[in-house]
Parts: sequence; C-alpha cells; structure tokens
Amino acid sequence: MDFLGFFNITTISIALMLIGSIGLILVKKPLDKVILFDIADAGFVLAVVAFKYLDVAFAIAILGPISTIVFLMSILKINEIRTKNSEGGPNV
Repeated sequence: MDFLGFFNITTISIALMLIGSIGLILVKKPLDKVILFDIADAGFVLAVVAFKYLDVAFAIAILGPISTIVFLMSILKINEIRTKNSEGGPNV
C-alpha cells in the first residue's frame, strides 16, 4: 500500500491548520497559543503555495512575523491588566 500518495502538500497544510486552530481553542497557556498560532499560520502559507498564489504567499511571509509580534504584545497587555485587577486596582 502506498502511503506517500496520501501525504501531499494540500493534506499536510489542512492538517497543520486544523491542529493549530483546535489547539488555539483548547489550550489555556498564552505562550502555547503563540506556538499553535504559528503552526496554523504555517499551514495557511503552505495551502496558499499549494494553490500557486505565490504573490499572496510572499505577502503572508512578510506580514506573518508582524502579526505574531502583535499577538505577543496583546498577550502581555492582557496579563498586565489581569495582574492589575487581581491586586485590587480600580476596575475601569
């Protein structure tokens, strides 16, 4: 039986997107969410390349790290707000 015929680039990209998306929903730790976000992003780029939209893949490759940095900054801000509220600060 030929298992390599099943594992083409489209199947791998869909699997990466599903694993990353489901993991983002289920995982509670913020840094683990960043890792799973990058796994889903890698699957998305791979799917775009598989359908031969190379100009879009180039734009995604340029903007991908920027979105990861924004995601990390939002996690830090949320943690800062949570610690401020847990210390008994004013609820705004």
